[in-house]
This record gives sequence, C-alpha cells and structure tokens, in this order.
Amino acid sequence: MCPAIFRLQHPHNIRRVRRRGPSSDPILHQPTPVRPSLHPIISEATRRKLTSSQNRRQHDHPSYILTTFLPSSLRPAHLAIRALNLELARIPDTSSTPAVLAMRYQFWRTTINSTFALSPVKQPVAVLLSSVLLQQQQQQQNHPSKPSLTPSRFLRLISTREKHATDAPYPTLSSLEQYAENTYSILSYLTLSAIPLHSITADHIASHIGKAAGIAAVLRGVPLLAFPAPPNHHSNDPQSLGGGQQRGQRQGAVTLPLDVMAECGVREEDVLRQGGEAKGLRDAVFKVATRASDHLITARQMLRNVQEGGDVGHAFEHESEREDAYGDDDGDGGEAGEAGTASKSEKQKMEVEKAFGCFMDAVPTALWLGRLEKLDFDVFGEGLRGRDWRLPWKAWVAWRRRMF
Repeated sequence: MCPAIFRLQHPHNIRRVRRRGPSSDPILHQPTPVRPSLHPIISEATRRKLTSSQNRRQHDHPSYILTTFLPSSLRPAHLAIRALNLELARIPDTSSTPAVLAMRYQFWRTTINSTFALSPVKQPVAVLLSSVLLQQQQQQQNHPSKPSLTPSRFLRLISTREKHATDAPYPTLSSLEQYAENTYSILSYLTLSAIPLHSITADHIASHIGKAAGIAAVLRGVPLLAFPAPPNHHSNDPQSLGGGQQRGQRQGAVTLPLDVMAECGVREEDVLRQGGEAKGLRDAVFKVATRASDHLITARQMLRNVQEGGDVGHAFEHESEREDAYGDDDGDGGEAGEAGTASKSEKQKMEVEKAFGCFMDAVPTALWLGRLEKLDFDVFGEGLRGRDWRLPWKAWVAWRRRMF
C-alpha cells in the first residue's frame, strides 16, 4: 500500500515521544513559547480546518481520499473550495421554505464578497478561505503573477446551485451538461487557479472530467430524490414540528432530462411508484450515463495526446466564458521563464503534469459508472450504495501511471 494512503487511513500512526520525569532545572518547567501567527485569520483558520475536514470526510469521502494526491500547499484551498460546495449542496435539505432557501444563498454571496475583502464572518469555510486568500496575496507580493482565486466563479457556483435547488427536471441532456459545467467543472477550475495554474489545456481536460462527475452525481441522486428520507423530527426548526412542509415531506422528484425520458418512454409517476422497475428507466439511465462516459473517454484521450506531444484534438467550447485572457503565455506566471523557452507541446506537458492531481476526480466517477454498468444500469441497485473500497488503490494506480 502506498505510504501516503497508509498515513491517510491511519491518522494515529505517528511517532510517540517518551515521557520523561520531572527535572530540577526550572527552565524546563517554563511553557514552550508559541510562535505567533502571521495574521489572526490564519490562526483562526487552523481551528476551523478540523471541522471542515471532518464534514468532508463524512459527506464527500471521494474528495477526502483524493486530497492525498494534491500538493500540501494546495490542500487548504482545496479543502475550502470543497467545503463550500458541500455547504451549498446541503442548503435545500435544511431549508423549510423558499424564502429561507433564498436567504441562505444570499448569505453565501455576501460571505464570498466579504471574504475576498479579507473580512470574513465567523464561519468555518469563510475563515479558511480567507486564510488561503491572505497567504496567496503575500505570495503574489513576493512573486508577481496572475490573480489566482477570484470571486466570479464562486458566485457562479452559488447561482447555479440556487437555480437547481428545487429539484426540477432538466429540459434536455445539454442543460444537464451545462449544470455540470457550472458546478463540478468550476470546482476543478478553482482548484487549478489556486495552484496557481492558468492553462487552457488543463481547464479543457478538467471541463470534461467535471461534466462526467456532475452527470454521475445527478444519476446517483435519482433514488434519493424519488424517495426522499423522512424529515428529522428531532430538529429545533419549528417547521419540522408541524408548522410547515419540509423537503423530506413533499413528493419525490425525477431529475432525469425530459428529452431523454420522452425518448425512452419514462413517466415520472411510474418511477415514483415502481422505482427501478419503471418502464424505460434503465434505457434512460443508459443514455445519460453514456454521455458521462463519453466525457471521460474524451478527457482521457486528450491527456494521452498531450503526453505524447500532440494536440488536445478539438477547441475548448467554454473558452469565451473564462475570465482569464489567454495568449502566448497562457501558462503559470511562476514558470514563465521555463515555459517561454519551451515548445508548445512541452509547455502543455508541464501544465498537465502540474494539474494531474486535479484530474483525479475522474477515478471515482469511472468506478461508479463501472458499477452502474455491471448492474445493467439499475440506478436503484443495492450495489451502488456505500463507498467503493477500491478507490484508494485505483487512485494510487492512476497517480503512478499518470492516466485515469
């Protein structure tokens, strides 16, 4: 087993220090001086990391495992980005009315703007993200480069989550892809920006991986939304005590694209009554899962082409949406001297090598799609529930081979 994975699975595997008896030297009884932090935000962030990491380990376990393959300097930013996504995804489950739902998303918009002003509210994710921004600001003063994290992508992530918070079905398969682009692909863009790496090649590959991950996430949520869990009667929210209707009390929903459902003859009421036995459901799931698999195949082929010194093969369809201006120096500003003397193919190789840790999200997505295929695309199958024990091993193999 990889030593890094062993340390991750055994956090208490640390060297024990032998406890010594009291000494007569009074100097040894004095408390060890603590080095002051560079900024009060950073010292506060160290206390917030544990809470965010524990939540992510419980609710976003694949991301927690894959953190091992990121550089240590990138992990705080990755933790903050993923923790924010987790908070946004859980808002519909904890909001009792549309007004409360809108207020919570507005809270996060205000929080992002104040965080980028380095005046965060006392919220774990905000404090952690502010500490990351402060450290990157200090690094840019010593090594001037392009801006890393900017609020526009965070705000787009919040707006997309709010738009789809009501679990309304997607009109078309293309609209589902757009949702995945504005959520899961943006998470990869933000992580790449935190490296910092401004590369159209890396973003292009990450876009396809994010679309595959987003589509797979929607498929995983079909059973949960069709048959929502009962409400938490132990909540302190008055709405859960009979004063209103919660998310778990309302009728289930089917979020598959409507054009695919119509093509395969799937009716929402059949899914809500019969579950996985609904007519045409497996054909619809197959069609949607095939689109996710196509994105993974495309990303894999693009990565292989770049590693072999070729081109990615097609233009980046979301280049106009990016906030970075690409030119001849679209690589990382910190490596401008090295990249400037290299050819375009060598420059792309360096970029994808630096970004490969962000491409590891393709591993759990491919594993889940493989399990779905073995169950004949029964999205309600028992084999799709729970964690995949193969993920640490498959992730390590992908990391060693530099191919997901």
